[in-house]
Amino acid sequence: SQEMATAESPYDSDVLAFCRSLPKVELHAHLNGCVRPETIKRLITERGTALTPEQVDALNSTDQRTLADCFKLFDVIHHLTTTHNTITEITREVLHDFEDDGVVYLELRTTPKARPEHGMSKRSYVEAVLLGMREHAARQQPTSSSAASTSGQDPPAAAAAAMMVKLLLSIDRRQGREEALDTVLLAAAFPGDVVGIDLSGNPYVGEWDAWQEALLRARSLGLKVTLHGAEIYAPQETSAMIEFRPDRFGHMCRLNEELEARLMASKVPVELCLTSNLKTLTVPTYADHHFSQFHKAGCPVVLCTDDSGIFGTTLSQEYAVAARAFGLSRDELKRLAACAVDFIFATGEEREQVRAAVEQRMSHIA
Repeated sequence: SQEMATAESPYDSDVLAFCRSLPKVELHAHLNGCVRPETIKRLITERGTALTPEQVDALNSTDQRTLADCFKLFDVIHHLTTTHNTITEITREVLHDFEDDGVVYLELRTTPKARPEHGMSKRSYVEAVLLGMREHAARQQPTSSSAASTSGQDPPAAAAAAMMVKLLLSIDRRQGREEALDTVLLAAAFPGDVVGIDLSGNPYVGEWDAWQEALLRARSLGLKVTLHGAEIYAPQETSAMIEFRPDRFGHMCRLNEELEARLMASKVPVELCLTSNLKTLTVPTYADHHFSQFHKAGCPVVLCTDDSGIFGTTLSQEYAVAARAFGLSRDELKRLAACAVDFIFATGEEREQVRAAVEQRMSHIA
C-alpha cells in the first residue's frame, strides 16, 4: 500500500524510490553545506572546538532557521573544516553521497579559504578539494592512477568516475573587488576541473558594483557564471543581475512582476532548491514555491539541494517533494531530470557524455 506523505515526510515513499532510480544532475550544492551531520559531530569532538551549546544544537538540527541563522551556521562549519586533510575527506564523502543518490553529474561549489595558521592558502584549499575529487574517481575505477603514471600527467579530477564532477569557485558577497578578481583568476588556473564562478553569501551584505568587474573577467576567461539572486527583495540589484545575463541563476525567490517578466524573457535557467527555501522561511509551504509558476511559464528550471547536510535532504527527495507539491507525473519527473543536462557548465563533448549516460539509465526505468 502506498505510504502517503505526512508532516514529517512530504512525499510518497514509492515516488521517492522512483526518484532515487532517476539519473540526476545536481547544479547547486555548497561543499560545506553538504557535510554529513555525523562528520560535523566527529570534527567537533576531534577539534575540541569551543562551541556554545546553542551552536552544537543548531549544527545537529535540520529544523527551520532564518537565512541569517544559516550564515551563522556556515561560519561555525568553516571553523571545523580548516585543514587540507579535512577538506579532502569531506569532499570525498559528499561526492559519495551524491553518487549514492543516483546523481550522474555534479557541480560542487565552494569559496576558497586561506587559513595561514594551518598552512592553507586559497590555492591549496582548492587543490585539497580537487584531491578529494580525484580520490573519489580513483575509487570508482582504480585504473585512473595507472593512467596518470603512464601519461606522466594527472588525469582530470573526475575523468574516471561513474559520476562526472566539476567545481565552481564562489565569490563571497563579503568580498570586495580585489578579492573577487583573485577568486576568478584562481578558477582560471584549473581548466577542465573548475568550470565556473558562483556569487553567493549573505544577501544582506555587499554591493553588485563590487563584483561586476570580476564576473565580466570570468566570462572573458571562458568561465561560466551563476548568481544567487533575489533571495531577499532587492529589486535594484536583481535588475542589474538580469541585465548581466549570467549562464544560470540560483533561487530568484523575491521578484516583482516586471523582474519576473524580464527573467522569463531572458530564458536563463534557474537552480531551484525547494527544501532550502522552505527551511530558511523564504517560502511558507512547498506548494507556495515559485517552481510551479516558473515551470508552467516555460522558464528553464533545475531542481537542486543547496545544502543537503544542513537541510537534511537529498536530490531524490527534492524530486519526490516536487512530485507531490506540484502534481508531477513520473514522465514529467523524467523530463525534468533529462532537461537538466542542457544547463551544465561542462564542455559540449562532456555534456553529450552525460546526456548519453542519462539516456542509457532512463531506458531501464519503467
